[in-house]
Amino acid sequence: MPTILSHAISGLAIGSLYRSQRPRGFWVWTAVCAMLPDADVIAFPLGIPYGHMLGHRGLSHSLAFAAAIGALAAWKWGRGRARWALFLHFFVVTASHGFLDAFTNGGMGVAFFAPFDGTRYFFPWRPIQVSPIGVGFFIARDVNGASYGFRVLTSEFWWVWMPSAVAALAGWALRRRRSAR
Repeated sequence: MPTILSHAISGLAIGSLYRSQRPRGFWVWTAVCAMLPDADVIAFPLGIPYGHMLGHRGLSHSLAFAAAIGALAAWKWGRGRARWALFLHFFVVTASHGFLDAFTNGGMGVAFFAPFDGTRYFFPWRPIQVSPIGVGFFIARDVNGASYGFRVLTSEFWWVWMPSAVAALAGWALRRRRSAR
């Protein structure tokens, strides 16, 4: 998985592309929804194995979970046509978490179609260095003694943060162009 920070950054970049009226708390909830699927790490202390449907990268990383979060957000904040826009936004932001995880080079894959199918998937191209779960990020060293965390953050800088910055700038430019009309 990418670090929780990178999930938030990608979610905020997606949020910058949102064109409708933003409800109060929009940015906070956008970041929270992008990080939310990793709340499944609570399964480890409960004795639920990684590969279980309720384990890491299982149900909480699925498209069904993202749709449920999108529906909840639309019900809470949406009115009229804005309801569909909010549903789509929060669905995409929550689903982005699983998609980023499927681009990493570690773990067991993502159960995109849970609870209907427990198969876990990766994308064929996996350039993002997987981040260890827990404190291993801070103390782990690679074979050469270099900080594993530094390698993870460097990978995320190029494969998540830079594309997110481009998306955020595009969103800003589109809003600016639209307001100039």
